[in-house]
Amino acid sequence: MTDYHISLITSLDEISAEEWDSCCFTQETGHNPFISHAFMFALEDSGCAVADTGWQAQHIIARTGDKGNIVGVMPLYLKSHSYGEYVFDHAWANAFQSAGGHYYPKLQTAVPFSPVTTPKLLVHPTALKAEVQTILIQAAEAAARKLSVSSLHVTFAERHEWDLMAEQGFLKRQDQQFHWLNECYGEFEDFLQKLSSRKRKNIRKERRLAVQNDIEIELLNGHQITEDHWDDYFSFYLDTANRKWGQPYLNRRFFSLLGKGLPNRTLLVMCKRGGRYIAGALNLLSDDTLYGRYWGAIEDHRYLHFEVCYYQAIEYAIAHGLKKVEAGAQGEHKLSRGYLPTSTYSAHWIRDPGFRQAVENYLVQERQAVLHEQEILRDFAPFKKTSPLPKS
Repeated sequence: MTDYHISLITSLDEISAEEWDSCCFTQETGHNPFISHAFMFALEDSGCAVADTGWQAQHIIARTGDKGNIVGVMPLYLKSHSYGEYVFDHAWANAFQSAGGHYYPKLQTAVPFSPVTTPKLLVHPTALKAEVQTILIQAAEAAARKLSVSSLHVTFAERHEWDLMAEQGFLKRQDQQFHWLNECYGEFEDFLQKLSSRKRKNIRKERRLAVQNDIEIELLNGHQITEDHWDDYFSFYLDTANRKWGQPYLNRRFFSLLGKGLPNRTLLVMCKRGGRYIAGALNLLSDDTLYGRYWGAIEDHRYLHFEVCYYQAIEYAIAHGLKKVEAGAQGEHKLSRGYLPTSTYSAHWIRDPGFRQAVENYLVQERQAVLHEQEILRDFAPFKKTSPLPKS
């Protein structure tokens, strides 16, 4: 095995964007904006994901021992809470602390505030992938032991990473989201023709009624997005955040940094009525996927949320040849609009043997329940019964 040098950095200032991003491309999915230096540095530089908010960076950097060439990175945070993760372990924390343990701090490999599946074991394309991924997992476990944390969590991992971490002794957890899959449609109508007549008519009705009050929809990408657009959009984001979470995770500066750092990966869908913007949604683009994020509105218009977040996303994906749309966490209402249940994966290392056994027993039952629910939900998919369901 190659001799590797492992280090932990507490800020992305300590590594160049070129080095970090050199490990972020995969043959399977291409470039993913959420694991890019620009996105993660925007979270840090804006003060959204820093020690003061409970996200202290402990990113793992792997280099070859002889020349110091970078071969792998792994996003890692020392956390003092479980907010902004979307794979909920609050019940685990309560149980462990009720038994006299200290659940926090813990270590977390995740994209803060973003429930999206991305590679978490990032390997330079010229390095030995399996070997470096194993080194990164072992380095994360070593960091957990050195820092004396209760646990280490890797959330929204790729399936092959999930399996590899299980081989290294991590516990496997499974959940689901609803994703839309592109079956090489030429236009939105081609997608509708795959649906049952009743569902097809319902979507047409929703799209018509969504814009009936003289609402105009604009799609803005790259340098079309100005600071004025971000000002309006941020007011929408705050409205939703304050109602759903009570406290927004992201601040206004983050969106400016995002627009500057990833202009061509950023898509705003904005709604205008009477000459002013009233609603909008943010999307990020990888090489093959549109990721829907953070809908908000200052006026209430029936079906407008579905139009902006689901149907506009589908149209954009078809027009640009993207393979799928991931519209965020939760939402079984997405099913009737063509979004199918899709598994998501996380892996968990628990230090205390007794607590680990209790969590493992729970996860066995939870995985069975998730798979059973997926089978039931797919039976209610809106596609014609004579056609096979799209496969991810």
